[in-house]
Amino acid sequence: MRLARRILAALLVLLALAAAGLAWLLQQHPSLAPYESLKWNSPPPVAPALKVSFLGVATLLLDDGETALLTDGFFSRPDKLTTFLGKVEPDQEAITRGLLRAGIPAKTGKLAAVITVHSHYDHVMDAPEVARRTGALLVGSQSTANVGRGWGLPESQLRVPQLGVPMTFGRFTLTFYPGRHAPTGFTGGEITQPLKPPVRVTAYQEGISYAILVQHDGKSLLINASAGFEPGALRDVRADVVLLGIGALGPRSDEHRDAFWREVVSAVKAKRVIPIHWDDFWIPSDQPMKPMPPPLDSFDVSMGFLRERGAKEGVQIRLPLQWQAMDVWAGLPP
Repeated sequence: MRLARRILAALLVLLALAAAGLAWLLQQHPSLAPYESLKWNSPPPVAPALKVSFLGVATLLLDDGETALLTDGFFSRPDKLTTFLGKVEPDQEAITRGLLRAGIPAKTGKLAAVITVHSHYDHVMDAPEVARRTGALLVGSQSTANVGRGWGLPESQLRVPQLGVPMTFGRFTLTFYPGRHAPTGFTGGEITQPLKPPVRVTAYQEGISYAILVQHDGKSLLINASAGFEPGALRDVRADVVLLGIGALGPRSDEHRDAFWREVVSAVKAKRVIPIHWDDFWIPSDQPMKPMPPPLDSFDVSMGFLRERGAKEGVQIRLPLQWQAMDVWAGLPP
């Protein structure tokens, strides 16, 4: 009995040390310093006609002064302990702060749509509340629609796009193409019933992942927010700029990264790539962004790959400004 107690005590000590080691690792964020040359310049003195702002993860605000579109609208960012061991739900105060900081007004009609790229919690969880506050449509898969239904949005405020069929919002035209999440343990699954939080993060199944072509007054932009792809889906798409999700790209195989670049960046003949979905989404959105720490991702591997392929194929790689408007087409070669 005494030996058993000693063994149990030793195991508990080892478990505590392992937990402490993992907690320490999750605080070791890669530095952005090696990528200073890739950082976007400060905003120009004259605001661009079409502003694109990166608000973290895959939340993007597109605003032409008349109409605005928002992808995901994820501002809550629950902490690690809650994410891993508890249940998550929209943080009303964090959403209020995020909308205020982004300059997104309440029900004025300017924000036309909140568009979810897929239905994991770090994309869809806050979207119905943002749509409710602003009067915007919630656009996404049937899984996204079921998150909206669980939050109490009326059917009139839900839209499920048809693949390949353009949707128009003001001077914006959006076309949705099939995509895939990066191949991880969270890939796949659907939300088949109205989902009402608080729930565990695993309840937020992927549904459909989209690659979204945005066209506006002759300009083209592709949003591919996941480090996955549907082979051949973008063969007939052209976009000068790609906002490219690189979360979980680093740990993937060389073959996957090569195919990812070929199927997304090369396929659309992009001239510029702006990486998104690289930041640690447990850091509150009012703090400076930091890359996702190991062992959950390998930011330096991802950036090294993008740099190498961009230099080889003449594609500019630029890190986005944080929470500031960009003219993502500025300075592109004709």
